Amino acid sequence: MIDLEFHKSSYSGNRQDCVEIAKHAAIGAAVRDTKNRRLGHIEIPAAEWTAFLKAAKADKL
Repeated sequence: MIDLEFHKSSYSGNRQDCVEIAKHAAIGAAVRDTKNRRLGHIEIPAAEWTAFLKAAKADKL
């Protein structure tokens, strides 16, 4: 099992209803819900995560 270090966006402030992200070279990114951490995470390959971030930054979502 890969040890992941999750963090949430600084834009979330003190809110607890957001997602947390962990970046890892072997899997790309892992995403989990802060309200349901015990349910685990989903893994997103690096290429897809990069494409998602690019689209989000370009306001194309």
